[in-house]
Amino acid sequence: MTAPVQGYMNAVNAYQSAARGMTNESSKDAGALQQGEFSNLVKSAIEEAVKIGQRGESLSIAGINDRADISQVVTAVAEAEVALKTVVTIRDKVIDAYKEIIRMPM
Repeated sequence: MTAPVQGYMNAVNAYQSAARGMTNESSKDAGALQQGEFSNLVKSAIEEAVKIGQRGESLSIAGINDRADISQVVTAVAEAEVALKTVVTIRDKVIDAYKEIIRMPM
């Protein structure tokens, strides 16, 4: 579970850096807001969340068919829930940022 968490943390750090107005040079540790890298970061985080959700579904079905340990099923479903909550939170922050930009005077 380290890779998805690291991907989400990179996305969160990139959002925080953007909120503070950091330049490309000062935000290399936070995901480097260079052209295309941030969108690739978000895209890969969403793809990883989908994979985690699919794994949770497959283990749930295996658990129903008595082919998986209940602790594996619970862990996979909890990981999927965290991944979904993270994606929804990121989406909400992006929408809030967009609304804030729209409210700015020209």
